Amino acid sequence: MSEIADAEGIAQKREHPARATLRRLFRHRLFVTGLFLFGIIAGVAIAAPWITGVDPQRLSMRNKFLSPSETWVFGTDNFGRSLWSRVVWGAQLSMIIGASVVALNAVFGTLIGAAAGYFRRLDNALMRVNDALMAFPAILLAIAVTSVLGPSTLNVILALSIVYIPRTARIVRSSVIVLREMEYVQAAVAAGAGHWRILRHHILPNAMAPMIVQLSFLFAYAVLSEATLSFLGVGAVPPTPTWGNIMAEGRDFMREAPWIITIPGVALMITVMGLNLLGDGLRDVLDPRLRIQQ
Repeated sequence: MSEIADAEGIAQKREHPARATLRRLFRHRLFVTGLFLFGIIAGVAIAAPWITGVDPQRLSMRNKFLSPSETWVFGTDNFGRSLWSRVVWGAQLSMIIGASVVALNAVFGTLIGAAAGYFRRLDNALMRVNDALMAFPAILLAIAVTSVLGPSTLNVILALSIVYIPRTARIVRSSVIVLREMEYVQAAVAAGAGHWRILRHHILPNAMAPMIVQLSFLFAYAVLSEATLSFLGVGAVPPTPTWGNIMAEGRDFMREAPWIITIPGVALMITVMGLNLLGDGLRDVLDPRLRIQQ
């Protein structure tokens, strides 16, 4: 029996790190729950053209304020538009905006953070700009940027990227500062490796774990912030179907038709909750300090 146990232990030690990480992730309840919730919203968003069947901007004044039923799954709004179609297409737009903000943060946040953390001469100048941007509350800065640029989907993506890139850059910088002093990095420097090769092969791959966790939370922040901007009238221009626009239109009819504001609010809650649980699971599995404590 002891020989079998030893053999299993050796097999586990030889398991590929990526496979071991995936195994731990899919055993983590928070990660699986978050992935399930987010997967529902993402699946609905991807399938929007095939599962709606009705133009989300099609007006039908004869059908306004119809409550949810078999014909109108989520009911209709004050213009007789299908709330099901509008919420589903709103999910797609939220996913597009969230993914775009995450992609821009992954690129520019990593570049700025790596440059500040690795090159000491750039650190002070880049971080002072970062500090200036982070001094403002995120949503207020986003409102200011969209007010200057004007309300549109593209400007919302730019505004949220400007707001959150400094936060991603600071996390990457802190990881790079620690990693650049490691012995294997110093050995690469002594061997004559160039800066780009050291960053690409030795530092950035080992700085990915905290950045991945940050980006998962950032996706949730972006979706929630986009809904806030649209609700306040500085996001996507109505009648574009976004969850924020739908809730903004429904707030005047909370007594007559409470489903107009409730349903997109629940969809937003499920999305943000799923992404936060996903991020918690990633943090628990990828953070070596938490693994040691466990």
